[in-house]
Amino acid sequence: QVQLVESGGGLVQAGGSLRLSCSAFGRTFRTYAEGWFRQAPGKEREFVAGVSWSDGRTSYADSMKGRFTISRDSAKNTVYLQMGSLKPEDTAVYYCAARTGSRIATSEQDYEYWGQGTQVTVSS
Repeated sequence: QVQLVESGGGLVQAGGSLRLSCSAFGRTFRTYAEGWFRQAPGKEREFVAGVSWSDGRTSYADSMKGRFTISRDSAKNTVYLQMGSLKPEDTAVYYCAARTGSRIATSEQDYEYWGQGTQVTVSS
């Protein structure tokens, strides 16, 4: 079984930065892809960014490109989401998720494992 644990959320002013972490426990992630999703109140969960553990390929939602950076630390089995130039509309619960295989999927249905989520609030 795989367990994902997020951390790093909080309250930040518009224009500020936050770094989210997602640590994985259980099976190794050499043939997995991991993604970050977010869900704002009253909205559907949406893809933010993803990374393939095997080769480090990354993918971003268009609205996050240039502001968010996803990275991985193999030694720590941890994926990070560095968020910059934050806007009030980035306020959401952020979830990390993992799936078997190297493909970075953008649909939440393709992910098998999920963390509990961490709240990010951006004040104006």
